[in-house]
Amino acid sequence: MINKRWYDSDPILKEALELLRLQTDDTKSEATEFLLKLQEQVAGEVIEHVYGIINTFQGKGNRWYDNDPMMLKGVELLRNAPAKIQRVAALKLLIALEQKSFDGVEI
Repeated sequence: MINKRWYDSDPILKEALELLRLQTDDTKSEATEFLLKLQEQVAGEVIEHVYGIINTFQGKGNRWYDNDPMMLKGVELLRNAPAKIQRVAALKLLIALEQKSFDGVEI
């Protein structure tokens, strides 16, 4: 089976993003703030690439996160982060979503 989405190949990423997709707007906002902290962990060229993606897809894409510019930025930061940071962030995101609280959760 070929994975259609960038996060399908990693079960932790897949579960975290699927759970995030189903959350309320308030929880998504908290998750977005959490994901935006990835900027501190990734290189400048990654951030430039993310801004290019945002300009291309914001409000135009078919993905569930394309219509919210901040969520798009957060998810794209996760997508373009180094694999180790990506997995740690996805695991922490998953735990926070399951606990329904981002209090004290850091990247």
